[in-house]
Amino acid sequence: MLGDGATDRTTRSACLGQAEPRPQVQGPHVDAAEDEEFGEDRRGDELPPEIATKEGRINAILAAKAAIETEAREKAAAEARAKAEAAGKDADETERLAEKSSDEALPRGEAQRNFTDPDARIMKTADGSFHYCYNAQAVVDEAHQVIIATSLTQAATDIGQLVPMMNEIASELDAAGIDGSLRLLLADAGYCSKDNRDTVNDRGIDVLVATGRVKHNERVPDAPRGRIPADATSRERMARRLRTKKGRADYARRKATVEPVFGQMKTRQHAGALRLRSFELAQGEWPLHALCHNLRKLANADVAVMST
Repeated sequence: MLGDGATDRTTRSACLGQAEPRPQVQGPHVDAAEDEEFGEDRRGDELPPEIATKEGRINAILAAKAAIETEAREKAAAEARAKAEAAGKDADETERLAEKSSDEALPRGEAQRNFTDPDARIMKTADGSFHYCYNAQAVVDEAHQVIIATSLTQAATDIGQLVPMMNEIASELDAAGIDGSLRLLLADAGYCSKDNRDTVNDRGIDVLVATGRVKHNERVPDAPRGRIPADATSRERMARRLRTKKGRADYARRKATVEPVFGQMKTRQHAGALRLRSFELAQGEWPLHALCHNLRKLANADVAVMST
């Protein structure tokens, strides 16, 4: 068996990096470097060509409006089709109802579309504000803070990511020729659901997932002792385990395992915002950041060995 690991998410803004202020004394050197890289009198942060002119901006707005309307029609058709199939309607009637719903569909009044990256989604970030982001997932090994598995999704929540990340762990370990699995996987309350708890019971990885606040009708003592009630729900069993001395000690290590990795990537690699636009390209950039992080860990380990 391998050691313990922790999984978590970090939102990655779907925007171009903001130019940092530079000391005035470096001005001429910076101007020369920017002229060589981006062209004379250009800084590299200009508006994209498609919205650089008034006509381009109007066309972009019209295209965004059309895309929002198309999404609303497709969603309405899919919902009507699913409802008709559940009601036992035949194929012709199902398609008629789907087409009718599509024709009558209107976008929500608050519907929005991002000009910079239409694939990004509005998500709540760590500071409590909302931005267009992607949901970047990572599983980190406790002993060495090496990233074992990653994924990047458009989902605003983590509740549907636990099982896919467990699959990623198995896939990555198999590709690396490593037998076994993690001894314990730690995850915060964002991953807690009955489906997730039921699924992990059938897997070889022991998972400790925070359950959030205990509800009034749940039988979870502050300091669990004795036998667990035979009719205890999976949520009560998990919450009870988290309140044991060992459970508290195990879960306390989560923040010291995965959170520092995100901080190191943001500070050392400027990985707080993705630079590539579109979901497809963002899915390639996030693993690249993880690879760079792991290479730095490997380099630092080599230096530590050579110095001893």
